[in-house]
Amino acid sequence: MILIDGNAILHRAFHALPPLTNKDGIIVNAVYGFFSMFLKILEDQKPDFIVVCFDKKAPTFRKELFVGYQAKRPKMSEDLVPQIKFVHDVLRHAKVEIFEVDGYEADDLIGTVSVQAVADGGIEVYIVSGDRDLLQLVNNRVKMIAPVTGLTNMIVFDEALVSQKYGIKPSQIVDYKALVGDASDNYPGVAGIGPKTASALIKEYESLENIYKNLDKIKAKNPNLAMKLATDAEAAGLAQKLAQVVLDAPITLDIEKSGTEHLDKAGMVKEFEKYGFKSLLNRLNGSQPTAVKSEEKKKPAEQMELL
Repeated sequence: MILIDGNAILHRAFHALPPLTNKDGIIVNAVYGFFSMFLKILEDQKPDFIVVCFDKKAPTFRKELFVGYQAKRPKMSEDLVPQIKFVHDVLRHAKVEIFEVDGYEADDLIGTVSVQAVADGGIEVYIVSGDRDLLQLVNNRVKMIAPVTGLTNMIVFDEALVSQKYGIKPSQIVDYKALVGDASDNYPGVAGIGPKTASALIKEYESLENIYKNLDKIKAKNPNLAMKLATDAEAAGLAQKLAQVVLDAPITLDIEKSGTEHLDKAGMVKEFEKYGFKSLLNRLNGSQPTAVKSEEKKKPAEQMELL
């Protein structure tokens, strides 16, 4: 299953590509970039299932926990706002399974779908997103394809690579964020603790809970560090809750409906013609968005070039 973080990929496409316009003068660069990536996944990965998750405008439960959550994010560009609807329209005409729920972020829906997919059919899941918070979901059945720069340079995170990059297990990412906080989401962790110290603490004590259970031991080694931890214990606990991806959002994955054999190629053709995406039409006509047979060899995700 390919599980796409719709908002993350849309934003990346919008900022990575020039302001392309169609014959009516409407800016469609994010739409083009999104579906260029979408077709490349179909071409290279031949997934059996594909799902796209989106954020909604309604405040999430995280905003209720911390009023300053994401407060410093810049306002969405007026050129991008209508393109979100355009992408939805194309996906619906293509009969792609979409999830979006008031009160939950796309991250939570991705977490929930990934758990259900693995539990329901033992499906191997590849999450496509630039949001490093989602690394907490990586396990022996779930990997994450993340853009490094633009849309073309991608990296595939498995358990080994997460450990190599961060010095901790994927399941410890939440406690890591509890210590360092998150500037993009505008919530603090423990003041004065950076990535290196956070990784070292988690590596030694395994969890945020055990770190605080061992404050006396930490104080004996490093009184200043222990003071920082004690002072910001409440902030660390809050950050832990904000960073935790929900795995039981109120959605139910219908494996059958998400199958790529249900993709409506004719529906996509009409939409691409409407937007004047000639190159995407050529690629779509040359691709076969159908479920891959078990004996067919799939191209490794590591080899993907999205544009």
